[in-house]
Amino acid sequence: MNIDLTEHPAIATAREEGTLLSLTNTVVTEEVADPIPAGPCGDDNCGIRDTLDRLGDKWTVLVLAELRKGTRRFGELQRALPGISQRMLTLTTKRLWRDGFLERTAYPTIPPQVEYRLTESGESLAEVAFYLAEWSRAHMDGVAAARARWDAEHGGLD
Repeated sequence: MNIDLTEHPAIATAREEGTLLSLTNTVVTEEVADPIPAGPCGDDNCGIRDTLDRLGDKWTVLVLAELRKGTRRFGELQRALPGISQRMLTLTTKRLWRDGFLERTAYPTIPPQVEYRLTESGESLAEVAFYLAEWSRAHMDGVAAARARWDAEHGGLD
């Protein structure tokens, strides 16, 4: 590809003041630079979106944190998580079970008893979630202060 640099209006200025972002600079950079990987994992699918989707709902991290303490019956989990409905706890545990993060044991009693415990993979994910929670706790005041400063300067996000 031949580019006539003398026809570009930024070239004279670029020689005097330094490099400017221009079409020709960009094209030349793209020709000599290594390709930039697509996304946080490069070209492969590292599963980050799936993991963030799982951790991003309201209850998953709290269920993981509770199960990190040990095996829990369904009712124990529900009592440990104020505000969670029976339906939402059922959905959350079912999703974690499906993903291989917990084991579910049902006992043939009346009423039926169900226990949940983390798998090895679930323990590993719960540890990451724990560190995220610890980071959040340690930095929440700084984040709140930064938000307040930004909102005062910019009038909020809307």
